Amino acid sequence: MESSPTVAAISTPLGAGAIGIVRMTGSEAIDICDRIFTGRRPLAEAASHTLNYGVILDPKTKEAVDEVLVGVMRSPASYTREDIVEVNCHGGPVVLQKILSFFLDGGARLAGPGEFTRRAFLNGRLDLAQAESVAQIIAAKTGAGLRVAMSQLGGGLSETIKSLRWSILNVLAAVEAGIDFSDEDIEELDKSEAEARLEQINQQIGELVNTAFAGRVLNQGVRTAIVGQPNVGKSSLLNAMLMRERAIVTEIPGTTRDTIEEVINVKGIPLLLIDTAGLRPHADTVEKIGVERSLRAMKEADLILCLFDGSQQENDHDRALLTSVPAEKTVYVINKCDKFRGRQPVFNLGLLPSQPVIISALTRQGMRDLTEKIAAAVLGGSIPPLENPIVTQERHLRLLTEASSFLNRAAQGLRVGLGEELIAEELRSALSALDEITGEEFIDDLLDTIFHEFCIGK
Repeated sequence: MESSPTVAAISTPLGAGAIGIVRMTGSEAIDICDRIFTGRRPLAEAASHTLNYGVILDPKTKEAVDEVLVGVMRSPASYTREDIVEVNCHGGPVVLQKILSFFLDGGARLAGPGEFTRRAFLNGRLDLAQAESVAQIIAAKTGAGLRVAMSQLGGGLSETIKSLRWSILNVLAAVEAGIDFSDEDIEELDKSEAEARLEQINQQIGELVNTAFAGRVLNQGVRTAIVGQPNVGKSSLLNAMLMRERAIVTEIPGTTRDTIEEVINVKGIPLLLIDTAGLRPHADTVEKIGVERSLRAMKEADLILCLFDGSQQENDHDRALLTSVPAEKTVYVINKCDKFRGRQPVFNLGLLPSQPVIISALTRQGMRDLTEKIAAAVLGGSIPPLENPIVTQERHLRLLTEASSFLNRAAQGLRVGLGEELIAEELRSALSALDEITGEEFIDDLLDTIFHEFCIGK
């Protein structure tokens, strides 16, 4: 277990709230808190995993600052495997800052982003893949995303990586036995069998890699740009999907002059909806900036909802828009069906590359069909089984791909009669890539990069 200085941080969000938490971990945590805490008994005498009622006193004036409950968790049965105290106080920013300052004056230092979880990893409480899932749990945008993150925290992905690692080790042991005991009377390496085993392992890695897109969608969401000419109902569609008035809607062209972003949950898929300014050539200076941002949002989007006014005939601007959006990531939407009331749209549907969804953003008619279409466009209409491991980190995807490449080279080497020393080296490289996922191998720069993304206090 790594010996580290005692650190403290506010673990609840900034601002006023009913309850706030100031957290401290390290060998001096209980002693530092005891100096400012008055209760029925000193915290040094408190059993682990107990809540202790008392008062926090200003160490200089001895005035009461707040009534609190202090949680005591003793090493090694704690999140960081160090002594931890958590002061549950009233959630005012002044109170929280005062208690934190008392801890810092008492000898603790301010914790960096993710430092509690970093210590949990360094002290063997979590592996690196589990530690990364903590940030995913905090940032989860949907229930499906939360379930995937919780599965990873529980070791679902890590157990799969360990199983793959063990399978590779078995092949490596057979290869190295042939190298180390080449003069002994031992059974010669069956290269065909070893090659078949490597191909089977690589197939398992491939199945894991194939979950990466779904993992990215669940973890990061789908950037979805709503594009179209002015007054086709883009802002009305945003409001309809959010089921609240988020964007201003008027009959005046150019009302939306900047992009508006909101996150919604569509069948377990988080969509980052981006309402863009209407795309038209004749616009004033401010509106032109909005149009430029709309074009950039369309280019960067994972999914495009291309909207047309079904009650109006198509024009040259509509045709230009159709040529500018990539059909493979576009859902075409015909709006304002309330104006043609069950009749065919005036807009020529034959211009569209695929079957559109016909809606009324005003009355919300057809919105369920649009939801189904979006889900189908993103993930084929369904989320993969959440009980199975899903790759949610780009880092994991890169390392799995590297491991697969090393295994391919090892299998090819067996096939063409490459020296066993070179094959063993490829297998060790594959193991190294997998070890980096769970943190069996790591460098400080990697940890700095990962935990820098965490919030302070976690």
